[in-house]
Amino acid sequence: MNQALPAAVLWDMDGTLVDTEPYWIRAETALVESYGGTWTHEDGLQLVGSGLWDSARILQRYGVDLPADRIVHGLTDEVRALLATEGVPWQPGARELLQAVRERGIRTALVTMSIRSMADDVVAAMGFEAFDAVVSGDEVEHPKPHPDPYLRGAELLEVPIGRCLAIEDSPTGLASAMGAGAVTLGVPHILPLDDAPADARWASLDGRTVDDLAAVFAAARTGEHA
Repeated sequence: MNQALPAAVLWDMDGTLVDTEPYWIRAETALVESYGGTWTHEDGLQLVGSGLWDSARILQRYGVDLPADRIVHGLTDEVRALLATEGVPWQPGARELLQAVRERGIRTALVTMSIRSMADDVVAAMGFEAFDAVVSGDEVEHPKPHPDPYLRGAELLEVPIGRCLAIEDSPTGLASAMGAGAVTLGVPHILPLDDAPADARWASLDGRTVDDLAAVFAAARTGEHA
């Protein structure tokens, strides 16, 4: 079984490890409404998985009269405050699977479009040494769905991207990981993944094991459907 294990597992954060999308939508709604606009749940869905500066430009079109940097940092501060006051909403099974991956000696990277300060908050809340590297949205030139974030994660781990398995919850994130050349596992959260590119799809990470990840990786490497 060890030969079938990926050399590294690359994890998305928002929607995959933590259920922060509702926090983001709350922050976006408050910001747009403060400028007299309207921001619905459906409006928020169009930003799921996207880079924060891309999201900021969309919010500007909804009437938010602020520079993109101020929008990004303001939204991040609001979501970080919600994490501090309401707690980190872990996705079912995610933290447990991540810890099991670490115990098997597999390298890991967090690949998120959130900025570094928020990524650091989530990493600190894990309760164990969860990642060998972190790639954040303010540290890459091209955000997801561009391949750069996942290529950077593999580079930091010094692992070929083809030996990496990426776990994502959004079509945008899956496109980034697949474009980079990683084996991709889609675990839908807010958005459906039925038509998104992925080597395998699971309904949830709850109850899943490292051997389950190995099976996905092995099937993708041999061209089988997982």
